[in-house]
Amino acid sequence: MGHKIALVTGASSGIGESTARHLHDAGFVVYGAARRVDRMAALAAAGLHTVALDVTDESSAEKVVADILAAHGRIDVLVNNAGYGSYGALEDVPMSEARSQIEVNVFGLANLTRAVLPAMRAQRSGTVINISSMGGRLATPLGAWYHASKFAVEGLSDALRLELRRFGIDVVVIEPGLIRTEWGSIAARKLRATSGSGPYGDQAEAIAVSLDNGSRPDAPRTSPPDVVARVVTRAATARRPRTRYVAGFGARPLLITRRVLPDRAFDALITRSSGLPTSHA
Repeated sequence: MGHKIALVTGASSGIGESTARHLHDAGFVVYGAARRVDRMAALAAAGLHTVALDVTDESSAEKVVADILAAHGRIDVLVNNAGYGSYGALEDVPMSEARSQIEVNVFGLANLTRAVLPAMRAQRSGTVINISSMGGRLATPLGAWYHASKFAVEGLSDALRLELRRFGIDVVVIEPGLIRTEWGSIAARKLRATSGSGPYGDQAEAIAVSLDNGSRPDAPRTSPPDVVARVVTRAATARRPRTRYVAGFGARPLLITRRVLPDRAFDALITRSSGLPTSHA
């Protein structure tokens, strides 16, 4: 059959870029997709294919998939990585921004998945890998819409796994922990702009500092994107991949803690670890 074909969204930086490289090194023909092709010049120089893609545009998703199928006749792995974190108090976040968060993180993922499924069903094989987050199973302050989007990815993936099993298609969820990428600094900037002043200002600054700190190249208690990329590659090459993989600093212990602690006890833990006041204002 030759090389397997992989499509990775959000490949211009961070987890997506690292995943594209690892899959390429593992022998896949890799298509890295992002809105800005110029930011993927290093991938192209390394021998990967790069394509322009807006995951929120159905026609853009369909064109990218059609072009890959025209060139290779199949797609074996889809890595739905494109996404961002929109932070701010629910009271402050405009509904237009809330819709944008869901549009990118959930509907964008669905657009690409819908586009590749007919080919995967026809070939009776394929793996859809959805990059969720430990934030898809637990929540932190001022991240309501981000967590809503990732909780949705978890539920969508569970339903999709049941739908596609009979066609030989695997659905895998990856739940990264604290990863050193520009994601945190972008989320911090949005948070300060949205809730940096007003009744949530002190909370916003505490969370923003934590997000900024986690994006630094020397950030302690974080993991590099390669940690996630290796797990994605393991899932993509497994004969029978697990339904979920946890990767990166803090993810496994936090998810275990979330499972065993009552809600209010876990709330108190998150409040303290976020540097927020523990008493009523």
